[in-house]
Amino acid sequence: MSNTMIETIIRRRSVKKYTSEAVAEADLEQILHAGQYAPSGRNCMATKFVVIQNPVIREQLSKMNAAVMGIEADPFYGAPVVIWVLADRTVHTYVEDGSLAIGNMLLAAQALGLGACWIHRAKEMSELPEGRALLQQWGVPDTYIGVGCCILGHAAGEMPEQKPRKTDQIVFVK
Repeated sequence: MSNTMIETIIRRRSVKKYTSEAVAEADLEQILHAGQYAPSGRNCMATKFVVIQNPVIREQLSKMNAAVMGIEADPFYGAPVVIWVLADRTVHTYVEDGSLAIGNMLLAAQALGLGACWIHRAKEMSELPEGRALLQQWGVPDTYIGVGCCILGHAAGEMPEQKPRKTDQIVFVK
């Protein structure tokens, strides 16, 4: 395959084990920039990215996310950066807009040689009283709700193996 973008898409994996090494600010800026350029319904750009690098706040979010899932383990797999992706729920395509932004950030991370993974329960985190309080503290309007979290960092060990694709995913109608 010769197209670099398509190769990046095919090589991307969900990384679930990270080193403690910090993500370079230049890489983080590029990843966030890629998220900003995701398609959005009617070009509303209804997304917000809360970038958590503070270990205390990251741990607080980890505990909130874990509580929603009913576990005590770190659902962020030790990643040093958590991007809490929110979108304005008054925009009819808010879920799609936030999802596309996360997808762009996952691909940008792969292109830069970083590990990344989509983490669910961001909506539930933003509905918890402590989640709402944090969002208010950070100036995020009440109409914004979590879509997902994009965790970032340097992968610990080898990237996960590619799993075989299903053979019945594509239907041609000619």
